[in-house]
Amino acid sequence: MALKVLSALDVAKTQYYHFKAIIIAGMGLFTDSYDLFCIPLIMRMIGRIYYPKVDKTVDPKKWFEVPTVIASTMFCVALMGAVIGQLVFGRLGDRVGRRRVYGVSLIMMVVGSIGCGLSLSSLTSMVFVSLGFFRFLLGMGIGGDYPLSATIMAEFANKRTRGAFIAGVFSMQGLGILLSSLVSMIVCSIFEASANKHNLEKPSELAPLHVPPESDLAWRLILMIGAIPASMTYYWRMQMPETARFTAFVENNALQAAKDIGKVMNVPLSTIQEDVEMIHTPNTRSALSNTYPFFSREFLRRHGRDLIAASINWLLIDIVFYSLNLFQYHAFRGLMKSKININLYQDAMQIAKYQALIAICATIPGYIVTVYMIDHVGRVKIQAAGFFFMAISLFTIAKVNKGDWGANQGPVFIILYGLTFFFSNFGPNTTTFIVPAELFPARFRATCHGISGAVGKLGAIIGLIGFILASREQPKGIEASHTLMAMGGVCVLGFFVTYFFTRETMGRSLEENENVDELTGVWFVRFWPHKVWDKRNEVNTGERMSLY
Repeated sequence: MALKVLSALDVAKTQYYHFKAIIIAGMGLFTDSYDLFCIPLIMRMIGRIYYPKVDKTVDPKKWFEVPTVIASTMFCVALMGAVIGQLVFGRLGDRVGRRRVYGVSLIMMVVGSIGCGLSLSSLTSMVFVSLGFFRFLLGMGIGGDYPLSATIMAEFANKRTRGAFIAGVFSMQGLGILLSSLVSMIVCSIFEASANKHNLEKPSELAPLHVPPESDLAWRLILMIGAIPASMTYYWRMQMPETARFTAFVENNALQAAKDIGKVMNVPLSTIQEDVEMIHTPNTRSALSNTYPFFSREFLRRHGRDLIAASINWLLIDIVFYSLNLFQYHAFRGLMKSKININLYQDAMQIAKYQALIAICATIPGYIVTVYMIDHVGRVKIQAAGFFFMAISLFTIAKVNKGDWGANQGPVFIILYGLTFFFSNFGPNTTTFIVPAELFPARFRATCHGISGAVGKLGAIIGLIGFILASREQPKGIEASHTLMAMGGVCVLGFFVTYFFTRETMGRSLEENENVDELTGVWFVRFWPHKVWDKRNEVNTGERMSLY
């Protein structure tokens, strides 16, 4: 029999605290996307500032570029931090409590964001060392926030709208993308307006003169402003109670769970008081105890397939999603002015403008549709359809692609590229965040979500490095169409993993989702409909009877 405090949560009406929790929990995802989408133009500005030398022996497109090794390191170091943060904070969330480590991850994000705007020296090498260190710290904070935010929102939500609430948390990424672009354009506009016009002339033999000294402050401000929204939620994070499921199932304190919920939600304590007596009965105490550890055959039998499926799905979508983010510059490069004809502020603003365009037309609408549809259609159907339509879009883009990297593309190309982003967010980019928070027992929930997310971030690293290598000039690189076809193939694989090996969690309580159905013990077979097994048994029975 389920504890009444949990049953009350599962059927509770949508309340003010649910929306407050979405904002509080979503700030980590907001900071994640803010950093992800502003760092490409930041690296562009850094290239103009710290690598201003004009070399007429090379293609002008190569002027003012940060060396590939350094640029890729700056991208990947935050992802490596996220891998570690997801594993460490996920485990801590299950061991010491979600709330107790929730503030720590936020502090790391704030310190990392501010630190990214600082440098230990004016030397170029030390600037990158400092930036890399603080981006790693920022990544750890962001990584830690993933399993904690998803788990907290899942355990506070009711089962009827749980998917929409968790999707609402994740959709804060869309606002982070848009704000990063707007902040970049505003900061660059202000600095351009106040700069000495002489310093903004077209690059010439006196290359350093076209870089205003104050421009070194512009990119730092853009990075540090990302810490403001996250820091504003610290107080409310510290005021959040521990989730009822952690308190009841892990700490075995149903009375405290009832009191905590009563403080923030309209759930009368009298309606759940019976659990205080029930918790001391032998049957209930046995049901609430840790009957098997994480590293055990029983966990592997019950939840191994779900964990593997969730991890692989996240790995596959991040390979494509992070590659698409880097591809954004190449998709619009044919429409952009050459950087040798504009100043560094205008160069950064044109990148931010196209990022904002994709966010408004594709990314944010994808999140909105997911929030609306997730509890009506289901996680598996949305995820499978998202992978499918991403694959179709990428294969079509590969066919209509004109020329190689950076070639001027037509409107069909841009529309299809936007659709790919739409179906990634109205699809696996959102659902891979939701499903791991709903499948596993309370005592393993944050750990398993952290493992799934960490595998996903490894996929992001693979995608980033693979894209950087593929987009090099021939003969070292790979043709753009071939790269797009490869990304489409990854989406096809994601479709099959989702369709055959991912369980639906819609409309069920978290405790129902963690239960084992009759075919769980048979790995990679549970996707078959029961009628197939019944028919097979009938055939086998008939064959045995005919032998007699």
